[in-house]
Amino acid sequence: MVVPWNEGFESAKVALKEERFFDGVQFINSCMEAYAKVVGDESDRIVKEPNTFVKEYTAKLSEEQKDVLRKMYEVRGDIITGLGANKRAAVDYQCAQELGAELKAKVAQAEAATKEKKAGGKVPVTVLTGFLGSGKTTLLNRILKEFHGKRIAVIENEFGEVGIDDSLIEAGPLTTEENIIEMNNGCICCTVRGDLIAGLKKMVKNSIKNQKPLDGVIIETTGLADPAPVAQTFFADDYVQQKLHLDGIVTLVDAKHLIMHLDEEKPEGVENEAVEQVAFADRIVLNKCDLVDEAHLDEVERRIRMINESVKIQRTTQSQVDMDFILGIQAFNLDKILEMDDAFLEDDQDHQHDDRVSSCGFHVKGEVHQQRLNEWLAWLLKERGVDIFRTKGVLAVQGMKEKFVFQAVHMAFSGAPQKPWEPDEERICKLTFIGKNLNRQELEDGFKKCLVESGSGGYAK
Repeated sequence: MVVPWNEGFESAKVALKEERFFDGVQFINSCMEAYAKVVGDESDRIVKEPNTFVKEYTAKLSEEQKDVLRKMYEVRGDIITGLGANKRAAVDYQCAQELGAELKAKVAQAEAATKEKKAGGKVPVTVLTGFLGSGKTTLLNRILKEFHGKRIAVIENEFGEVGIDDSLIEAGPLTTEENIIEMNNGCICCTVRGDLIAGLKKMVKNSIKNQKPLDGVIIETTGLADPAPVAQTFFADDYVQQKLHLDGIVTLVDAKHLIMHLDEEKPEGVENEAVEQVAFADRIVLNKCDLVDEAHLDEVERRIRMINESVKIQRTTQSQVDMDFILGIQAFNLDKILEMDDAFLEDDQDHQHDDRVSSCGFHVKGEVHQQRLNEWLAWLLKERGVDIFRTKGVLAVQGMKEKFVFQAVHMAFSGAPQKPWEPDEERICKLTFIGKNLNRQELEDGFKKCLVESGSGGYAK
């Protein structure tokens, strides 16, 4: 049943009074679009092109209709102001003025606020995004180990059946286990966004309870995440909106493979995540610059600016970036996002992943034979590397005292021994593959051939 416009307007005013600004946007938009039909307009210009709508319809409206609309535009301006989109709020206030309201003070205040950057004591949050293999975990470890004296919490989201990234995170002196939350049961841009909200609330409440205030939160998304729904989280939940603010979206870019992913053809209705990640970025870390020449880097930057013209870019190798470039930047701008995607605040966003892309993971008790492993991986990446976006693992290698950690992006492979196995620690291999059209049986059979004979029957998953 469609709620009449007047009931929707009353709901919007109640939401405004209770500072439920995200809910207020849903109410005010729907009631204004319903009222537009009452005055003869079947489009959504009343919200999305307000200046055009008001200019065309003012002369056609009765005084009563003008009065209703100017009140609606003022309420919408107040709600949008509450979310921090002051530039857009000024547009709504100006429309109300065109219809006869006296709102010069609110217009001036909104215009002045667009030039200020205020966090209001909220904990700053950095969303770390980027396509598979761009270097997000490497950058996260640099941030955590950097000597900055800040207490930083981490939410790490992994796309894969078997968690690997939690083994790769190296906590710094002020990062404790209770401040690291791993989510690998889905992608936070869609299926587990509720878990993201719950995780953020838990972190904030724990910091208050333990009297250990957070200096920042970092959310490392999966390589397949669309950053828009993740960013929307900071406006969709009242508690999160009151306690945290989105400081910036930092996108890592793999200099060697970005263009290939930008140009990838997707099925109808499926978004290109690499394009979305570049489009929503406040900062771009152009990583792995050592793998390509200067001409290629220039072309990558040109392609980036075709999507996001004004974004700041820093070229890096091994994710070595200045912390001032990515943290405490107060760069996220809701007005900018609304100009790019006017549906950003609508509570019906549905990100559809490419169903050709999946993950295969193995959790294996025992050890692998290094020579057989090397030969199999070399064959696999050569023959299937185009479709395998990301390969990573933590392995127990026969005769090696340390855990062997390896990562691959398409055909580019790197690996090295890292932390030693503890004396009483069970030797287990974990590896995961993410890519298009993966053949699980082929991957499982191939890996089984790499196992030392005594551990060949030890599949745990």
